[in-house]
Amino acid sequence: MTRIRIFRMLAIALLTVTAVCAAKSAHAQYPVLYNFGTGSENPPENPSGAIAQGRDGSLYGTTVGGGQNGEGTVFKITPAGNFLVLYSFCSLANCADGQSPNGLTLRPDGHFIGTTSAGGANDTGTIFDISQTGSLTTLYSFTGGTDGGAPQAPPILGPDGAFYGTTTTGGAPSSCGSIYRLGATFSVLHDFNRVLGCEPLVPLVLGTDGSFYGTTIGGGMTGLGVIFKATYRPGLAPLFTVLNNIDGTTLASPQAPLIEGSDGNFYGTTSGGGPGNNGVIFKMTPSGSVSVLHNLNGTTDGSGPLTGLVQATDGNFYGTASSGGSTSGDCIGEGCGTLFQVTPAGGFLVLNTFDSFTGSAPSSTPFQHTNGLLYGEAGTGGFGLAGVFYSWNGSLPPFVSTVQSMGAVGSAVEILGQGFTSTTTVSFNGVAASATVQSGTSLTATVPAGAATGFITVTTSSGTLTSNKQFVVTP
Repeated sequence: MTRIRIFRMLAIALLTVTAVCAAKSAHAQYPVLYNFGTGSENPPENPSGAIAQGRDGSLYGTTVGGGQNGEGTVFKITPAGNFLVLYSFCSLANCADGQSPNGLTLRPDGHFIGTTSAGGANDTGTIFDISQTGSLTTLYSFTGGTDGGAPQAPPILGPDGAFYGTTTTGGAPSSCGSIYRLGATFSVLHDFNRVLGCEPLVPLVLGTDGSFYGTTIGGGMTGLGVIFKATYRPGLAPLFTVLNNIDGTTLASPQAPLIEGSDGNFYGTTSGGGPGNNGVIFKMTPSGSVSVLHNLNGTTDGSGPLTGLVQATDGNFYGTASSGGSTSGDCIGEGCGTLFQVTPAGGFLVLNTFDSFTGSAPSSTPFQHTNGLLYGEAGTGGFGLAGVFYSWNGSLPPFVSTVQSMGAVGSAVEILGQGFTSTTTVSFNGVAASATVQSGTSLTATVPAGAATGFITVTTSSGTLTSNKQFVVTP
């Protein structure tokens, strides 16, 4: 047994009484569903990256460490907290399957797609596919050359059915990373060059206009990063536009993905900027005009948000700060972080203050399951000292979500939710659609003739569920 493992076991024993007391006094809205670093000889450790909901209603994610080979895992956890490791990376010789994964995106076929920042054939990262049962296939190994390398986020589904993502190194001419497309083949769409940004760390977001939006941590006119828009249309030259050069004062250190709000504006966080350089929550118009919604105060609010925002079914945004808040346990002096709510108008409310016993340093953007609850990860703390998977119950209503955010009439759209039966009906903005129920938590519908951009409704025996976002009907 390793010295680290022995230390963890001793720490768990010493903290058990205190942790139990803390758990009893913790708000019932925030239960810890799983403690990483526990439960086996080689447990998964330090969860991080995008969380995805599967067809079966379970949640899927990754850890950057731990597992059978100590190089990260893919895991599955049910909303009730039943946990299973699906895959341990570096299971192949020379880590040909990759190491240090960065989150997952659900594919229309029910599998997940993700990246590793290292390992692979050239030790500069991979793109992989993994099934719900843990069968992993490497789709692409980066070379670190003109194709890029060291991706830090999973690719996202584009309007054409291909996947689009970023790398932080490689590309030409400045080795600042790239934007790539993975369809039937792999291609590089854009090379970052310092002037137009350098080192994109986070997933792209697909806007309702069909363009991709993202951030870089460096480059631009100030060298401090940019917010960009990238448009790719069949038969047309790619168009890349810098929407905002990070000034280091209003905004600084963008290390989190953007989200398009229901009002058509984009929202996000930066880990620095604002009074005291404690981080900022901001809004940006599609043309790039930025306004500050809230400056974190570094104490009660939290400090240094490293994750993005989710707009929940109440219309408000939810996010986390990586430090600040509680100064209990081993977070004395800097705090363990906060879970917060911010309204589109900038009203700010702390919902939970993290501590070393129930998780510290939140490491993933909160994810709203179709059951209405929010789920997230803290990268450290908990009984195993290696992070936790938590939920937060704000009595938000259940809903349905789509795997594809846009599609033409006649295209198939996968819908996730709950309570689906053979009598379930679907409509696109009021137009009835044919649907095939795959399970109680997944169905496929066809975009009907006459449908227009709007919300999808699914009627079950328990009532009508509405999609959390408008589905865009394309020409």
